[in-house]
Amino acid sequence: MQTWPEEFAARYRAKGYWRGETFPAVLRRQAEARPDAVAVVDEGQRWTYGELHRRAEAHAAGFLALGLKPGERVVVQFANVADFFSVVFGLFRAGLVPVYALAAHRLAEVAHLARRSQAAAYMAGDHAGFDYRALARALKAEAPTLRHVVIGGDAQEFTALEACVGEGGLPGDPDPSAVAFLQISGGSTGLPKLIPRTHDDYIYSFRASNGICGVTQETVYLVALPVAHNFPMSSPGHMGTLYAGGRVVLAPAPSPEVAFPLIAQEKVTLTGLVPPLALLWMQAAPGTPHDLSSLAVLQVGGAKFTPEAARRVRPTLGCTLQQVFGMAEGLVNYTRLDDPGDIVIGTQGRPISPDDEVLVVDDLGHPVPEGTAGHLLARGAYTIRAYHDDPSANARSFTADGFYRTGDIVRRLPGGYLEVRGRAGDHINRAGEKISAEEVEDHLIAHPAIFDAAIVSIPDPALGERTCAFVIPRVKTLKVSEVKAFMRRRGIAEFKVPDQVVFVDAFETTAAGKVSRKELRARLRAGFLGGQEETAS
Repeated sequence: MQTWPEEFAARYRAKGYWRGETFPAVLRRQAEARPDAVAVVDEGQRWTYGELHRRAEAHAAGFLALGLKPGERVVVQFANVADFFSVVFGLFRAGLVPVYALAAHRLAEVAHLARRSQAAAYMAGDHAGFDYRALARALKAEAPTLRHVVIGGDAQEFTALEACVGEGGLPGDPDPSAVAFLQISGGSTGLPKLIPRTHDDYIYSFRASNGICGVTQETVYLVALPVAHNFPMSSPGHMGTLYAGGRVVLAPAPSPEVAFPLIAQEKVTLTGLVPPLALLWMQAAPGTPHDLSSLAVLQVGGAKFTPEAARRVRPTLGCTLQQVFGMAEGLVNYTRLDDPGDIVIGTQGRPISPDDEVLVVDDLGHPVPEGTAGHLLARGAYTIRAYHDDPSANARSFTADGFYRTGDIVRRLPGGYLEVRGRAGDHINRAGEKISAEEVEDHLIAHPAIFDAAIVSIPDPALGERTCAFVIPRVKTLKVSEVKAFMRRRGIAEFKVPDQVVFVDAFETTAAGKVSRKELRARLRAGFLGGQEETAS
């Protein structure tokens, strides 16, 4: 269940945020209005809205014929393929509840999701270079509630997705206030929490996002990030694009080598990336033979996009940058397409809704003055009130009056814009001085010989914590002394100059492509820093 106090629910309905729409109704509306318009493109497959609707209806009947019952939960694990959409909309139509796993998840994560959700089934695709059948075999022993396994492609001893079809016997549309699916929490630490999203609240979030982002029937949205991740799903993402009647193009990988030809072939107009991928695209764009001129807007979100990197988007990619800052739990902020350059480069936007309630508070929970950094709390028409079946997380993450503690450190600026200063855990306490990892990273990335950088803390007996910069250099001759001298020339406090600099070839990332500071810190603790490296190697 996911419920808002009745006084809030009544206000959200009265203001038209919650319109009683459901996911089955969204697809049916487009299939009836534009049956021959292309909805989904996947490596040669081009499904129209009519075909996607027919496939979803057939799968819905097939899932119920297996013995699954409306209201039961189903773990769904697909890469960026068209089957994701026919399966998910089939589950919606059958009254079943998808539980989204990322394609990169493995047994530990998937078993956790299945157990926590008490899933009745597991559905996955036989693709992406990984054998999900082997995972399913191990999963059955880990998740006692699991009764069915459905696999796309060669299913072997499991039920084949292609055979899981039927006709008729479908229930009516679900209650719009019911949980439509369980999304996974973001972040790079611990196993994910489950986020219950209702039809009403989630559809409002991407419907309103469409208006902010200019999504229409003419939009061609490239899903470069994992299809089950919240950002490419709803900000406005593929769900917003399908709601508007546009075209969704699936990229099997987010690399420039894969994505750039798709942009040229399909005349992609909009896509979203996390900062490390945006940096790769900007590095590759000047030399590409592919025509990227159709790309009107690049959204960057999922983690802080530093101003130094943000300034490069238009010169290198020739498109408008839209910063996106949000969370699967709810609150989403956008820079607007007509915002002045300093807002687009220097902030992470402002909330979708006039009824998004945003608080910025100090460590004791007291509001701070505008322009002062503090902890971000949020409440609103599409921000959840509780995690699924997780009392301890709920006690930590929600206030008594329903505000969600996001874990982000932000500054609220005039006009309601937010400048993200990092996660609460990304602030380093060096001899009593609080250092924002994001701020130091921004200075480092301004160096012309630095491709990317990440700051982590190291325990220190004298300072409490000291700073280490992991740096991906553009040239192998870059020296630590040059990096430190550059930082001092930036006019920052001496305590913000990294105590240690280590050159690396790449960063570990989370399943969603974010830099995993948890992994970087683990490398430090494992003795990666045997000595300070003076040049890139």
